[in-house]
Amino acid sequence: MGTKLTSNHQAGPLSVRVIVTTALAFALIALQPIARVHAVEIQTVTSDAGIKALLVEDYTVPLIALSYSFKGGATQDIKGKEGSARLLTNMLDEGAADIESQAFQERLDDNGMKYSFSASVDSFSGSVIALKDSADESFELLRLMLNEPRFDEEPIERMKAARLNRLRSQETNPQSIAGEAFREAIFQGHPYERPADGTPETLGAISAADLEDFRKRVFARDNLIIGVVGAISADELKGVLDKVFGGLPEKAELKPVNMLEVETGKTIAIEFDTPQTNIRMALPGIRRDDPDFFAGYLVNYVLGGGAFSSRLYEEIREKRGLAYGVYSYLGTNDYAGFVGVGTATSAETTQKAIDLILAEIERMAKEGPTEEELRKAKDYIIGSYAISNLDTSGKIAGVLVAIQDADLGLDYIDRRRDYLEAVTIEDAKRVAKRLYSNPPTIVTVGKGVEAQN
Repeated sequence: MGTKLTSNHQAGPLSVRVIVTTALAFALIALQPIARVHAVEIQTVTSDAGIKALLVEDYTVPLIALSYSFKGGATQDIKGKEGSARLLTNMLDEGAADIESQAFQERLDDNGMKYSFSASVDSFSGSVIALKDSADESFELLRLMLNEPRFDEEPIERMKAARLNRLRSQETNPQSIAGEAFREAIFQGHPYERPADGTPETLGAISAADLEDFRKRVFARDNLIIGVVGAISADELKGVLDKVFGGLPEKAELKPVNMLEVETGKTIAIEFDTPQTNIRMALPGIRRDDPDFFAGYLVNYVLGGGAFSSRLYEEIREKRGLAYGVYSYLGTNDYAGFVGVGTATSAETTQKAIDLILAEIERMAKEGPTEEELRKAKDYIIGSYAISNLDTSGKIAGVLVAIQDADLGLDYIDRRRDYLEAVTIEDAKRVAKRLYSNPPTIVTVGKGVEAQN
C-alpha cells in the first residue's frame, strides 16, 4: 500500500486536494511527456451525449491527463454559507455511492491515480492523471466522486475542523489580513468581496444538504469545459466523456453575477504589531477578453511582473534594499479586472516604499515602457510559454481548458506569439496610460501609514 499525500488549501489561495501513491508519483513525474509546441495538434471531440472536449493524442507514454472546469466557483456560495465551494473540494473523495470514506480512500490508493479539485471565485475545477492500463477504474472513481459523493457527517466535521484551524492561523497573519482588506476594499458590494474560504460562522452553518445543493447547481453539462492529453483516441474519449459526465444535469442553475469596476483612491491602514508592513495597491484593470489584454500584459511585465527585471524590483530592491521582493500583476477575474501591486518593508521605510511605487506607476502612465523594455518583455514572455505551460501532459490539458474558458480559439497556441508581436510601442504607451492614470487604492497592515478619508 502506498503512502497518502495531501496538498490542499493550506498550501495556497486555491483549495486543492491531491491523493497519489508515493511510488507512482515519481513514475508519473518521470513519464509525463515533454511537449513540443508545434506538435500540439488539437482535436474537438463530441460524445454521443453531446459532451465536448479538446484532445491532444500523445502515445509517447501510457498516460492520460484529463482536466475539467465548471463555471461558477465561490461566487455561487449561498449568502451565509460562504466556504461551501472550497469545503466541497475536500469532500468529493470522502466516500461515494455505497462506499464509505475509508474504503473509498483505499480504492483510490490502490488505483494510484493522481487527481485534484480546486475552487476559485469563478470556477470549480479538477484534474486526473491515470495510467492507460488502469484508466477505466480511474474514470469510474472520478464518475463516483462527481456524481455520487456521500457527504457523511464524520468527514464533513473533520474537514471543517481543518479549515477552521487555517482560518484561525490567518487571524494573526499580516499577509492574510492584508489580502482580506484588499478584497473588501476593491470589490465592495460584489460577490468577490465575500470570503471564499468562509468564516468560522459560515463554515459552521454548512450542511451536507448545502454541499449537495452546490454540486447540483454547478456541476452540469452546459457548464463544463474539458481538456484531455495522452494515450487515448477520439473514439475512446467519447465513451469516457459519457461515462464520467453523462449523468450530470443538463443545465446549471447559477446565480447571476454583475460586472464590477474596482474601487480606487482609498487608503486603508491597519495597525498591526509586526516587523514588516505589508503593502497592497489596486487600480482598475482589464479582463482577459479585452482587446488591450496583450498590451497590458507586456506593460505590467515591465512595471512589476518581470520579477528580477522589472522597474519596481530595480527601484525598491536593487537600488535601495527596501524589500526582498515587489510585484505587480493583472487580475483577470470573469467579472472584474484590476491591477495589483504588493510588497513588504519595515515600518520605518513604509512611506518611502509607497512613494517610490506611486512614482513608478505615475512614470509608467506618463511615459509607458521604452522600446528596449517592450522588446525584452516580448522575448521573455514568448520564450517562457512552452516551458511554463506545455512541458507536461497535465499542463497541456490545463491549457486546453483555459483556451476554451477564455474563448481563445483552437489556434491560440500557434498564434499567441503573433498577438504579442503585434503590440506596438504606441499600443503599449496608450494602454499604460489607461491602466496607471487613476489613483490606486492602498492597503497597509503594520505600521507607518495613516488612513485617509
